[in-house]
Amino acid sequence: MLKYWLFLFAAIVSEVTATSSLKASAGFSKLLPSVVVVVGYALSFYFLSLVLKAIPIGIAYAVWAGLGIVLLALVGWIVFGQALDTPAMIGIALILAGVIVMNVFSKTVVH
Repeated sequence: MLKYWLFLFAAIVSEVTATSSLKASAGFSKLLPSVVVVVGYALSFYFLSLVLKAIPIGIAYAVWAGLGIVLLALVGWIVFGQALDTPAMIGIALILAGVIVMNVFSKTVVH
């Protein structure tokens, strides 16, 4: 079961890398970031497809999307200098809380 959670982590990292590179691609006008976008999204969906063999789709997608949002907000802040105001930080905390609650308390999650 651990390997499927590692696949989910790989899917999240691939998606965050692709989305971050999307900004750097300048509308697909720069080759290297554009290639990273395409490869990153392809890897993300590939790993997500593997995850769905063992983890329910609702849980997998919620974790993938939720952690992706949090990581992209952090990348935006650290790499691109995009400020996070108080409502943004509260929202991120709520997303993290939701992911934690689902994984710790839900009987739907396969451990």
